[in-house]
Amino acid sequence: MTTQGFTVFDSPIGACGIAWSARGIAGLQLPEATAEATRARLRRRWPDAVESEPPPAVGRAIEHVLGLLKGKAMDLADIPLDLEAAPDFHRKVYEVARTIPPGHTMTYGEIAKRLGVPHESREVGQALGRNPIAIIVPCHRVLGADGKMGGFSANGGVSTKRRMLEIEGAPEVGAGPLFAPR
Repeated sequence: MTTQGFTVFDSPIGACGIAWSARGIAGLQLPEATAEATRARLRRRWPDAVESEPPPAVGRAIEHVLGLLKGKAMDLADIPLDLEAAPDFHRKVYEVARTIPPGHTMTYGEIAKRLGVPHESREVGQALGRNPIAIIVPCHRVLGADGKMGGFSANGGVSTKRRMLEIEGAPEVGAGPLFAPR
């Protein structure tokens, strides 16, 4: 995979970054402490990418991400992704995660069951912990057993995950059963 470009953009949760290739979005970086730290992380993760103005399809992806982060029920499922570098199991996990609508959640175990590997919820969690395209592959919508928040590898950890779920209007974690699409 050759990542062609990246850009940093302001969002309601801080300066995010997005990287792309000819195939689609290759990465979405959640905010670091500063915009420059986000930019530096993008350069480390995609060293062959050049910071540039995003092409129209990437611009639309950014608009949809911003809409979602402003509380609009945006569907990001049609945004083309470049997951060529991801292992096959991870791509399958990401496909299932992309079916979770804004404001809803699933558990790692539910994803494992959908994949036909009901005892591999830990592996599902590991795949989501390596998700290169946060928000578009909505790993923040995946919770531990009994609706526990679990970990979140982005800057800010679980508080960032909770904030994103709140923006989307998800029920408060631990406040009753959470909806999982079937």
